[in-house]
Amino acid sequence: MRPVIIAANWKMHTVPSEAGPLAATIAARTADPDVSRVICPPFVALADVRDALAGTGVAVGAQNVHHELAGAHTGEVSAPMLVGLATWVIVGHSERRRDNGETDELIARKLDRARDAGLRPILCVGEQLAEREAGRAEAVVDGQLRGALAAALRSDAGPAPDLVIAYEPVWAIGTGRNAFGSDAAAMADAIRDTLGRIGFVDGGAGMPILYGGSVTAANIGEFLAEPAIDGALVGGASLKPDEMAGIVGRAGVTARARLAAVG
Repeated sequence: MRPVIIAANWKMHTVPSEAGPLAATIAARTADPDVSRVICPPFVALADVRDALAGTGVAVGAQNVHHELAGAHTGEVSAPMLVGLATWVIVGHSERRRDNGETDELIARKLDRARDAGLRPILCVGEQLAEREAGRAEAVVDGQLRGALAAALRSDAGPAPDLVIAYEPVWAIGTGRNAFGSDAAAMADAIRDTLGRIGFVDGGAGMPILYGGSVTAANIGEFLAEPAIDGALVGGASLKPDEMAGIVGRAGVTARARLAAVG
């Protein structure tokens, strides 16, 4: 059975002095052994959050990683630098694609670095509004997956064995437009279809797929009601303990229902 995962992306919020206490509060408010929880703070707060979460069962993730191991890349952070600070990493987030011009080829290299360092990657994919309105949503996501994963599948090492994919409908993030659970489920099915076509052994059936589009405690139930969706990549709401308590609480209900269904 696929795990149920709630990952918090704090983006460019919190300073180290407040990040640790906030992480500890969220960990205490979301204790649920059936849900995998991850908090991804800014780079400068990784150590504080790591220390605050020690013994809580909540993992720490980084929000990005560089595609080279070392070199003249001022301001960047490599995968070896993250070892000991984080065990997860977000790769290819829509804001990185938009603001930093990250291409699928570059994202593929980042996935390779994460795999080699033993970091568990959350690969983000998703379409813009114009692409959805043109009927190209699934084609766009298919291309992103092929670009990010095909090279790894051709290599001896293969893709990270514990890869997670987050579907981000960019048109539903902070725009006032809402995606429905059925939208996310249809894309999750399309993602697994692509994974099967490009060579994943189980046809993508075992791949955890998260929804990441303005997730809140009020709407998480609609997405987790879909069997194809295995959790969420949470943005702004992940900075609010009450919201996270509601999101993880609902995720726990889903996880236990799925466990009961398989006996």
